[in-house]
Amino acid sequence: MKIAFIHNEKKIQTGAHYINDLMFKKLEEQGVKVKNFYPRSRLLDVPVEMKGLQNILFFHSLLEHKNEILKCDLIQGTTYTTLALLPFNIPTVSHFGSTSAGFIKATPKIKLIEPKLRSIWTMLKKAGVIDELDIKTRRPLQDIAEIENFVARKSDKVIATSEIVKQNLVDANVPPENISVVWNSIEDFWFEGNPSEKMAPPGLIYLGRLGSDVFTMKLKGLDRMIYIWNHFKSLPKTSIALTNSKNLANWIRNVFENHYTFTNLSKERIKERLSEKRGQIFINPARYEGFCLSMIESMSQGLIPVSFPVGVAPEIIVNGVNGYIVNSAEEMEKVIKTIISNEDLRDQLSKSAIKTSKMFRADNMAKKLVKTYEKTIVEYKKKKKTK
Repeated sequence: MKIAFIHNEKKIQTGAHYINDLMFKKLEEQGVKVKNFYPRSRLLDVPVEMKGLQNILFFHSLLEHKNEILKCDLIQGTTYTTLALLPFNIPTVSHFGSTSAGFIKATPKIKLIEPKLRSIWTMLKKAGVIDELDIKTRRPLQDIAEIENFVARKSDKVIATSEIVKQNLVDANVPPENISVVWNSIEDFWFEGNPSEKMAPPGLIYLGRLGSDVFTMKLKGLDRMIYIWNHFKSLPKTSIALTNSKNLANWIRNVFENHYTFTNLSKERIKERLSEKRGQIFINPARYEGFCLSMIESMSQGLIPVSFPVGVAPEIIVNGVNGYIVNSAEEMEKVIKTIISNEDLRDQLSKSAIKTSKMFRADNMAKKLVKTYEKTIVEYKKKKKTK
C-alpha cells in the first residue's frame, strides 16, 4: 500500500504536524509506503479577513504534484488539505484532529462569559496581556469551517480522533458510516522507564498551548486556569505552556505565588519535568479539544487528570478511578480539594492514570489506520465497479 501524505508547509512538533510525523513513522513500520507532499510556501500577506481563504487556496499548489500523487493507492490529508485533489480518480481520507466549527461554537464572545471569569479577561486587558476582549472577526475561521465540512462530506473516509470530533462532523451532515474514530497516540519515549514509585507532594500542573490571541486563549481556558491558580495560592503550581505571546509568558511568570513557569520547552524536557510529578494534578481547563495529547502525556507520568469534557477525556476518564471530569471552574476547585486531602486516593488515581495512558501507544494507532485505509480502498473499488 502506498499513501500520499499531505502536510502543511512547516514541520512543527505540535498539533497536526506532530501527529502527521508520528503517523508517518509508525505506518512505515507497518509496511506502508508513505510519500510526503508539501505545498509551496506562502508568498502574499493578505488582510486578516482573507486569512481563511489564503489557507484554503494555498493547498491548490499541490496540483503540480498531481501525477506523482495519482500513482499512490490513497491520499491522506488533514481536514481540508485534500480539497484540490478531490475530483481525481483516487480515494481520499481526511483526518480531523479537531474542527474549526467546534472551535467557533465552544469559544464565547466576552459578553457570554460568566461574570467571575469575564472579570479575568478585563484584568488581562488592563495588564496589557491582550489587546482586545474579542478578536476583530471570526470570518477566517468560518471560511475554513465551511471548507472543512465540504471536504469531509466529499471524502471517501473521514478519521476523527475522538467521539466529540465525530459528532462535530455528523452535525455538518457527514454520514456517520463514513467516519472512523481512531485515537491519536503519544510517542514511545513517554513509556520508556517507569514513573517514580514515590509520589510527589500535592501540586497542580498545566501543560499545553495557550495561544497568542484572545480567541485561542479563551479556547484553551486561560481564564479558568487563572481562577484555579488564584484559589490555590499555597499549593505548588507549574505551567508548562506553549505561547508566542511574550506579554502572556511574562505575566504568568510573575503574578502567581508558588508558581513555576516554563515556556516552549522541548518534548524531552517536558517529560523530565513531568516525571518528577507523579501524583500531582493535571488540569485541563479548555473549552474545546479535539483530542488533548498533553493530557495523555501527563497521565503516562502518573499525573491525575481533572478535565472539562473535551477531546478524548469523556471516553477514558472515570470519576474517582483514573481522574475526574468537571463542568465548571468551581467544580474543578472542589475536586482538587478532594484529591489533595486523601493520599490513598491520590496514589490510586495516579496508578490508574498510568495504566489508562498505555492504550495510546503509537503502534495501536498505526494498526487502526492501516485497517481504515485498506477498507477505504476496497470500498472505493467496489463503488467504481458499480458505476
